[in-house]
Amino acid sequence: VQLQAFGGGLVQAGGSLNISCEASVTGRAFGSIDMGWFRQAPGKGREWISAISWSGGSIYYADVVRGRFTISRDNAKNTVYLQMNSLKREDTAVYYCAAEPIYHPYGDYNYWGQGTLVTVSS
Repeated sequence: VQLQAFGGGLVQAGGSLNISCEASVTGRAFGSIDMGWFRQAPGKGREWISAISWSGGSIYYADVVRGRFTISRDNAKNTVYLQMNSLKREDTAVYYCAAEPIYHPYGDYNYWGQGTLVTVSS
């Protein structure tokens, strides 16, 4: 599984941004793989923020983004999305998508993409 994130950029506080992650999968269907989003702010550790099951039927959010971020997926396009609304300066980070959680949706994953930088200005 290879993952590539897109859509990062500079946005003002209070604004919105939609980032996406495209997967390249061999040997099985993207639609069989649970996915997650993480982020890493400057000088901080990696933080889990959201996850979605293979069907989209189960969705999870970290408290820090619940109500502001929405995760979704389009299995026909091998893509998972993260719609981010009401952005705050503290949302500034490199955002990473990940595939196939090892034990649970908010833990470690088997596959990681390169990140996309989201910068929120005041």
